[in-house]
Amino acid sequence: MRAGAYLYPWDVDGDPAAADRVADLGLAGVSLAAAYHAVRAVTPFHPGHRIVTQDAAVYYQPDPERWSDATLRPVVAEPAGSFERAAGALRAAGLGVTAWLVLTHNSQLTTVADGLFAVRNAFGDRYPWALCPSSAAVREYAARLAAEVAALDGVDAIELEACGWYGFDHGSAHDKTGDVTGWAGPAADWLLSLCFCGGCRARYGTAGADPNELTAQVRAAAGGGPALPADPADVLDRTRAATAQQLLSDVTAAVRAAAPGKPVLVHTDPDPRAAGSNPGYDLAAACGPAGVDGVVLACGDRARAVSLVTTASGAVPAGTSVVAVLQAVAGLGGDPASLPAQTAAVRAAGATELRFYHAGLAAASDLAAIRAALLDG
Repeated sequence: MRAGAYLYPWDVDGDPAAADRVADLGLAGVSLAAAYHAVRAVTPFHPGHRIVTQDAAVYYQPDPERWSDATLRPVVAEPAGSFERAAGALRAAGLGVTAWLVLTHNSQLTTVADGLFAVRNAFGDRYPWALCPSSAAVREYAARLAAEVAALDGVDAIELEACGWYGFDHGSAHDKTGDVTGWAGPAADWLLSLCFCGGCRARYGTAGADPNELTAQVRAAAGGGPALPADPADVLDRTRAATAQQLLSDVTAAVRAAAPGKPVLVHTDPDPRAAGSNPGYDLAAACGPAGVDGVVLACGDRARAVSLVTTASGAVPAGTSVVAVLQAVAGLGGDPASLPAQTAAVRAAGATELRFYHAGLAAASDLAAIRAALLDG
């Protein structure tokens, strides 16, 4: 089974030993971050640093002419070009490179135009980490970004994270939200992830709902009141699914035009109400004609991994890649010792590829476990 691992450019750029260290694991390739959200990360082996802190940014060098008329433009991280340098080193070590892009999770661009393009919940609270895909400017930004990266030399495929609805769930600094089900009920995450920005309100109206009444109903349900009735819930589900599909279609079409033949994969979840890094999609539609070539599934929850892969592999068309992502870092809650068993389980459930998260964050013992899992497989 083809296997890869995730990396940040700073894991490789400036470390002459990094590419060979990763190649020695027995991987076929890596998913290398070209655009990422704000992060604080460890780099256990890098000779020049141990902790890296970055705001949401891109790590390749964009073409200024491509972005000259854009409402939203990528913020370039320093040192510029680290993606290209890291990709070159990895390819020289015999590894394929998939460009890994995070799209609607961005705490830099949500501040543009006084937060006009950010998700707003039913109470009017702006989520400064989440771009709303109902905005044409957001969809255009995502499509231009993906197309530009896909056309870079040395990029074999494109992997899209947070390509859809990003909602309430977010690991922000000193988070004090706790378990919101206590005051907002069992559907809290979904209710607090629903967007009521101007663009979304207009779409709800077009779908036949009164946006003011819908807002009031969601507020009541999220405040511990009556559950949201079936009809307004249906409007929300249909409208949000169509909006997400429009974003994914725009991005996929842009990649196809810029880099014909390069595979496009999307991080997703079979639950249509899922929001965040792995937003929900109708997988048959997402992978249908002119759709993406594969789905990437977060299998870090070992209790859910098999059912997740089984559901997804049964929903996508034949020939679609089903990529299972296994948590390989003990310090992030993974169980590296059980990676061979996890690998066997997701393979039996229908996974066609593996990704290990995350070779750059891994300690020596975690890397050894990845190597062992690949040898056993």
